[in-house]
Amino acid sequence: MNAATTSSPQMTGKPRLSFWQIINMNFGFFGIQFSFGLQQSSMSPIYAYLGADEASLPYLWLAGPVTGLLVQPLIGAMSDRTISRWGRRTPYFLIGAVLCSLGLLIMPFSSTLWMAAGLLWILDAANNVTMEPYRAFVSDKLDASQHSVGFLTQSAFTGLGQTLAYLTPSILVVAGMNSNSVNSHHIPYIVIAAFIIGAIFSIASILWTLKTTPEIPLTTEQLAQIRQQASGWRATLAEIGLAIKEMPPTMRQLALVKLFQWYAMFCYWQYIMLSLGRSIFGTSDPSSAGFREAGLLNGQIGAFYNFIAFIAAFALVPFTRRFGPKISHATCLTLAGLCMMSIPAIHTPALLFIPMLGVGLAWASIMGNPYIMLAGSIPAERTGVYMGIFNMFIVIPMIIQIFTLPLYYQAWLGGNPENVIRLAGGLLICAALAVGIVKLPKRTLPTIET
Repeated sequence: MNAATTSSPQMTGKPRLSFWQIINMNFGFFGIQFSFGLQQSSMSPIYAYLGADEASLPYLWLAGPVTGLLVQPLIGAMSDRTISRWGRRTPYFLIGAVLCSLGLLIMPFSSTLWMAAGLLWILDAANNVTMEPYRAFVSDKLDASQHSVGFLTQSAFTGLGQTLAYLTPSILVVAGMNSNSVNSHHIPYIVIAAFIIGAIFSIASILWTLKTTPEIPLTTEQLAQIRQQASGWRATLAEIGLAIKEMPPTMRQLALVKLFQWYAMFCYWQYIMLSLGRSIFGTSDPSSAGFREAGLLNGQIGAFYNFIAFIAAFALVPFTRRFGPKISHATCLTLAGLCMMSIPAIHTPALLFIPMLGVGLAWASIMGNPYIMLAGSIPAERTGVYMGIFNMFIVIPMIIQIFTLPLYYQAWLGGNPENVIRLAGGLLICAALAVGIVKLPKRTLPTIET
């Protein structure tokens, strides 16, 4: 069975799950994405509070891409070969969730820049250990005709989890916490509380999925096939290398799309708060009240675009079924690019929610449609490893961004974070154009049912 197959709608022998069963199965994605949302909204401010240089900020985000590059294909390949009393994917869900919760608990108490950066390495590695087998889990559990709704449900939980992560500091302020109350390292207590809440959500959501959605036991034939394969880390690396060599054409063509879209999103997450600080509050001073207000505003608009993504993920199911994932994805990316380019020209906080509509549509599409476009091109026995390799197309653009943006931040962008946001918008439009070169397998999309 393929990981997001769009082959003809024949049944595969797997029982069809109800909509609520699919929700339970994907609920663990909520906790994973709450954690990612906290990173996106809070890591740049935390680095700034601890004295990071603005131009060097991308280097401090290196943890996520590098751990993803190393961990995702390895964990994907290992989970394909794992035999345990709990299943193939479950051990990775649980280990990753525990480590992620511990990382979230400690992160906001960082006392130095290197401590925060080091904890981000641990946190990102844990998230990747959990998330990579989760993609393969959808393929394991669902019949081919339900793969699209399965992946777009994960996209919906991405939106919901990150909505609450971005919004939690503002909710805490409404609940009575003082937004200007900080610890000795200038980190606001509302940020500390948000990370503690994230740690609870991270472990609780994974435990819910494990309780409600057991893995399908492997057949005798599957067990025999796994046991016949060579074991050990050398065999795992060899399998990854062979899979890369035999990569389907659709995956190779999607690489350019993902290069543009993820370079753009990394630019946005790193510099949006700094951009808002200048365009809305006229400050770049991390110790100022205006800078903290920019953090709250970023949380609010980030929550809004993630909520739009939550709604759009379900709305995209019939749209993608009718027009196809290519048109759907290109349309969403184009709208987001235009909206993102307009953000620095807005000087009224309330008006910022308008471009977030486009950003939210693109975010829903980014987390769902590329996996649908991969459809039908990856063999069932390599689901995990190819999902890991496919996600390398996310982290490699991030690594490229980290090492290139500081080189031209001053010379080409004038040392202005607002120009980074404009650049991100232009790159999303480039990603939309790159969708045109992707050739999908000549198979029909199935009727998408729940």
